[in-house]
Amino acid sequence: MSDWNATQYLKFEPERTRPATDLLARVPEFDPATCVDLGCGPGNSTELLVRRFPKARITGIDRSQAMLAAARLRLPQVRFEQVDIADWAPAEPYDLIFANASLQWLPNHEALFPRLASLLTTGGYLAVQLPDTLHEPTHVLLRMIAADGPWAAKLIPVAKSRTRIGTIEDHYRWLVASCGSIELWNTIYVYPLNHAAEIVEWMKGTGLIPFLGPLDEEQRREFLARYEAELISAYPPQSDGKLLLRFPILFLIARRTR
Repeated sequence: MSDWNATQYLKFEPERTRPATDLLARVPEFDPATCVDLGCGPGNSTELLVRRFPKARITGIDRSQAMLAAARLRLPQVRFEQVDIADWAPAEPYDLIFANASLQWLPNHEALFPRLASLLTTGGYLAVQLPDTLHEPTHVLLRMIAADGPWAAKLIPVAKSRTRIGTIEDHYRWLVASCGSIELWNTIYVYPLNHAAEIVEWMKGTGLIPFLGPLDEEQRREFLARYEAELISAYPPQSDGKLLLRFPILFLIARRTR
């Protein structure tokens, strides 16, 4: 995957930070000594942890050099490490493991979630939000266009590389052996945007990245033009001209008790 662009991602900073804010607000009152932000991006979610837990030792990890550079500028007092979450193996357990829209990029959640729970201290919390967007038009159209063009050989493997996240029941089953308290819920955020080109800009910060990475400049322009044209049909304007971008998310907070 091409490296992420922090500036592009933060074009919609309030919208991207809102789910993290809502997730952290549901974490019960406690006094963690250590917190980690998995897939910290440019530090917008890490900053929430710093404000909520000013006495804690907080670490942010991400595999993107560009995102980490932005995070270090934003929060010079925080330790940030370049690590792929799939390879993350901390020397000591954490009181809070926080993951804001990052774990959906990883495979094999049936093994991932129990592993993360095992990296908590007893009484520690795992707090996660996972976009559940693969059946939204934004993502369906990506896969459709990827399979229908001169780039198909490059992009069909990309389109198949990310699977849909598990159900609420799946996540409960994966965590119940070690976590005696598990809270799960779904939320659909709705963001009014001005036009289809703005949806493209939103997607350039996340879902479009693996699709554009393998393409040359001419192919990228053609892909984006086709994508925007399809979005115009998929997102009809409301009476005020706004397009409503749906953004469904699965949330969970689990407390390790054994």
